This record gives sequence, C-alpha cells and structure tokens, in this order.
Amino acid sequence: MNMTMNKRKICVVITARPSYSRIRTALIAMQNHPAIELQLVVAASALLDRYGNTLQYIEQDGFKPAAHVHMVLEGENLTTMAKTTGVGLMELATVFDNLKPDFVVTVADRYETMATAIAASYMNIPLVHIQGGEVTGSIDEKVRHAITKLADYHFVSTKKAAERVARMGEDPRRVFVTGCPSIDLAAEVLRNPALDFDPFKRYGGVGRPVDLSNGYLVVVQHPVTTEHHLARQQVTQLLEVVHALGYPALWFWPNVDAGSDGTSKGIRAFREYHPGANLHFFKNMEGRDFLKLLYHSRCLVGNSSVGIRECSYLGVPVVNIGSRQAGRERGRNVIDVSYDPGEIHAAVARQMSNGRYPSDPLYGDGQAGQRIANLLVQIEPVFEKRLAY
Repeated sequence: MNMTMNKRKICVVITARPSYSRIRTALIAMQNHPAIELQLVVAASALLDRYGNTLQYIEQDGFKPAAHVHMVLEGENLTTMAKTTGVGLMELATVFDNLKPDFVVTVADRYETMATAIAASYMNIPLVHIQGGEVTGSIDEKVRHAITKLADYHFVSTKKAAERVARMGEDPRRVFVTGCPSIDLAAEVLRNPALDFDPFKRYGGVGRPVDLSNGYLVVVQHPVTTEHHLARQQVTQLLEVVHALGYPALWFWPNVDAGSDGTSKGIRAFREYHPGANLHFFKNMEGRDFLKLLYHSRCLVGNSSVGIRECSYLGVPVVNIGSRQAGRERGRNVIDVSYDPGEIHAAVARQMSNGRYPSDPLYGDGQAGQRIANLLVQIEPVFEKRLAY
C-alpha cells in the first residue's frame, strides 16, 4: 500500500449479536490502527432490545457508530427475512453513499449480511468477507457462499475454508487465513477464566436464580431456517429433556431468524407450566462474561456455533443437536445428536463424565483481530474504475 496522510476508511456492518462477538477484537485493532478510519454501522437485530440490545455493548466498548440502520420486519418468518434483506439493501446503499468507504467488511452468514454484500458490490466498493468458505446446514450456507462470490477479499478462519473458497473460483492471492476473531476473546478468557461476577445480579433475566456451585449446563437453541415450522416442537423437546436432567441450566434467547417466534413461544409456554424449573433465561450478555460462564459450565447443549468455535478453544464439552451445524469443522469436544431425548440424555451424561477437553486452536490462535486490521491497510482496491460519488 502506498501510504499517504489519508487514513483508509473501513466500514464494518454489524447486524446481530453473534456478528459483533465474531468481529469485536478486529474492531478494536482497527480503531487503534493509525492508518484506519473505522466506520461502524449497527443494523437489524443488533438494535433491538428483545434480542439483547447489542448496541448497548458496542457503545460500552467505546465504539461510536457512524450510522444506525433499522431494517427488521416483524414476523420472524421466511417472508420477513426476505423483506428485511430488501429493506437493508436500500438503507445500506444510502449509508455507503454518505460514508464513502474505501472498503466494506461483512461478517459470516446471516441473511442480513446479504444486503451488505449486494449494496457494496453494486456500488463498486471493495468487499471483505470474514468467515467465508465454511460448510453448515440450513440457508446460512447458501448465504455464505453467495457472499463469497460477491466479495473481493476473503479472511477465513481455517485452512480448509481457504481451500474451499479457492475451489469456488476465487483468486487464492485474495484469500487469507486469519483465524476467527471470536477466538481472540476466548484466548483472553482462557488466560483469566475466573467467574468474577454474579450473572443474576448483573444481567437479571427471567426465572429464579439457580445454584451454580455444584455445576450447571448452558443451553443455546436457535431455530433452523429450513426447519422453521419445527422450531417450537424442537425447543419444547429440548426444554423437557434439560428439565428432566435435573441440573441447573442457564438458557439464552434465540437469534432473530425464521422460526424464532416459535422458539420464543415454546420457552414462554414452558415457563408458564414449570414455574419451579431449575432453569434461568437470559436475553444477552457481554461476550467475555458469556465465555466465562461457558468455561465453568459442565456442558453446552443446543445448536449454536459457539459450541463449535469458542468451545473448542476453551475445551468446553458440547452436545450439538440437529442439523444447524452440519458439515462445520469441529473439535473432539463435540458430540452430535438428534432431538431424541434418550440420545441427548446419554450425550450430556457422557460429556459431564468426560470433563474439560484440551484447548484446540482449530479456529484460531487468538491473534485474528490484529491480523485483520493489518491486512486491511495492505490490500489494494480491486477496481480500476470506481463509481464517482
């Protein structure tokens, strides 16, 4: 890069709580880099209180968003997902026109990221995609691979992901194995894992506080877009199994996807019929605190990618349920099961008996954020002619 006095304007779009946790350390590195002007755009469910108000944590971390984009339509179904993407495309095009970034950065595979990718591509703004090249179940894989084809640079988490992106026809010179920034935070927690806060006092939640002193489970269950009509049935089955296990459990609210309304209704109905259950429910939690709770848990149960990524580094035993993470690279800490109660019960018992696994650097070594910031000032725009603003 031909360094000048002008900083490179990097626009990062955050659309949901997992997107922020996946990119937080890279944002810190960008904000501290002398050659970068960070333009942070917060959009979609990251602005909504019912999904944990991620904006609150973003601002607490010292970031000042350059724009807020309200784009989520009510309904949590397939139609509103498509319409939300359309609204996001229109709104983000205006934001990019106003901010005039040199590069746009989009994260992972959520449907809202499609709007980011299309807007940047049509406006000839070089697009950097983080966490491409991975394989999973549901619509997420289609979105992720579509964004790979729209993106100009690819910052991937693993070597296999890099190989997959290259096989899709992307220039290997524009594919970089950076590791996943979420592992950076896991590495911080592993260096100082003490559970030094009371989750009930700090985050409230719903349900009576449970006794964590003799071990507990963490549960994160999201709807599967391609199985959205089964969301309530699936979460109800899991609630009954976890309740029957008898261990204290901390349960976290689902993402905003098709089917999340069914998942939420299933949780509310269960609470109504089991007011004395040994479960406590949280909307959201600051990333470091969440990982500390995970680290000290006996087992993570559900279908969240945190079980595949961060838990592999932390060595937390995981029981992964259903198809949502199908095909994703995983460490030895994961046991895959169906929604069959007997399978889940046996897998949880096995994982609790096994205890913590050795730390696995499959998704990174804890330095991804700084690598990403450094690359963003080294890579060159790929268009000979840029659209005139």
